[in-house]
Amino acid sequence: MRFLFFVTVISVLLLLVGYTTWRGVQFLAIFGNYKYIFAALAGVLFLTLLLNFLMGESLPLSLAQLLSFLGYSYFIFIVYLFFAFLLVDIVLLTNKMMHFIPHVPLFKAVAFGVITTGIVIAMGIGNYRFNHPKIAQLKIEANKPKQQKSVKIVAVSDLHLGFSNGKKYAQKYVKLINEQEPDLVLIVGDMVDRTVKSLLQQSMQEDLKMIQSKDGVYAVLGNHEYFGEGVEQVRQFFEISAIHLLKDENVLIREDFYVIGRDDRINHNRASLADLMGTLDRAKPVILLDHQPFNLEEATNCQIDLQLSGHTHNGQFFPINWVIKKMYEKGYGYLKKNNTHIYVTSGLGIWGPQYRIGTQSELVVIEFGY
Repeated sequence: MRFLFFVTVISVLLLLVGYTTWRGVQFLAIFGNYKYIFAALAGVLFLTLLLNFLMGESLPLSLAQLLSFLGYSYFIFIVYLFFAFLLVDIVLLTNKMMHFIPHVPLFKAVAFGVITTGIVIAMGIGNYRFNHPKIAQLKIEANKPKQQKSVKIVAVSDLHLGFSNGKKYAQKYVKLINEQEPDLVLIVGDMVDRTVKSLLQQSMQEDLKMIQSKDGVYAVLGNHEYFGEGVEQVRQFFEISAIHLLKDENVLIREDFYVIGRDDRINHNRASLADLMGTLDRAKPVILLDHQPFNLEEATNCQIDLQLSGHTHNGQFFPINWVIKKMYEKGYGYLKKNNTHIYVTSGLGIWGPQYRIGTQSELVVIEFGY
């Protein structure tokens, strides 16, 4: 299975690189030797992408991070370039029948310039949107007997900390969380990108310990925590980071309300939500953390007051955000189903390329009244 995945990925990369390089060289034909510079640059960047893909985590950290940024940036660039060149080729094919382009070589060169400039600008904006998260503000009232109280919650998801999103991002995220002066911090999965090895190498536990919260820091597992050494190693890392992991568990906060943390649905043996609700005082509000926003009716049926999810990144890149809207009942943002409030965050971090094209990184601040 892993070999098949590897072959598929390499085949797709070769198709993208081969087509964009071939057409790029042809589009630059009127500029003479510049086409060879483009081809050489494409070859070097492809090698960085391949090296990062094959052995990134075994390289020295600074080199791995550089290769990761360059390689993933090139990947995003050629994906957009691939589809843009396809559109140009459709225009050129139509021109062979209708002859509406007077100077084809010049048209190709201008198209190349406009397309590459547009992609670079979009990537620049996308990197800014990743590095400058917005603060999403919510005010939620639980549908339970009123105690005339409230709690300020900071919810984050999909930090994807690792050798790519390294220590500086952990420090940045902790600072951003603390600036909100939260009562309670909830991490809704995929805090670890894959392996805790890189986090330990960078002593990120020391940074995560600095999160300031009156009522504690609680987290659930996402699918990416299952891709590394194992859940037990992740649990140990959370423990030394002063983060309480809820794996099909609940905790009573202030003796006032519950937080339930579900294991990720990648574990087919996870407990049902009904079982997790079994012994709880139904008069108290319940906040559910469930990384992947599937089967939202479960929360409604169990009279959950607030469900927080992540996972989707809101697509991370245009037009995948449009696909996400079709895949999920709620792929991003706020939804109310009966008396259950649901918020699916786009996530604070990213997976892979450090860009948010058509989307936005975010931290969620919730004033939860009960």
